[in-house]
Amino acid sequence: TGDWTLRFLCLTLAVTPLRVWSSQPALARFRRMLGLFTYGYVVLHLLADSWFDMGVDVADIAKDIAKRPFILVGFAAFVLLTPLAATSFNRAIRALGARRWQLLHRLVYAIAGLGVLHFFWMRAGKNDFAEVAVYAAILAVLLGWRLARRLSAARRPGPSAGAA
Repeated sequence: TGDWTLRFLCLTLAVTPLRVWSSQPALARFRRMLGLFTYGYVVLHLLADSWFDMGVDVADIAKDIAKRPFILVGFAAFVLLTPLAATSFNRAIRALGARRWQLLHRLVYAIAGLGVLHFFWMRAGKNDFAEVAVYAAILAVLLGWRLARRLSAARRPGPSAGAA
């Protein structure tokens, strides 16, 4: 379930670059669905780990979160992802206002980093980093594309620059 959470997170982040590169604005319709799949899998991941590893003992789960950094980071990513899932509906967008909603949903970039860090620390005990490197590379490309796009937009003169 953790692997699928990362896969859906990467797919969700890949929608915008694919939409821009392919000139297919209709692809944006899938982003919300993929984001909710991501949340669904993170909930399944949390429940499965809580059930299989801790027997759903809340006190043991809380101790484990505090004791093991990789679980703390994963839990933090889950907590940060929760308001994104809760506000992924048109009514929430209207209630928050588009600008605040967009600002909130930019948390997904930090969440993706926390997800990869969680996976890295989990695999560190086994010295198995090959799969982590793949997710980190995919994430680096997706976030790097966004950064490059933002930097190039900042360098372009705005429409009001020539009018003055």
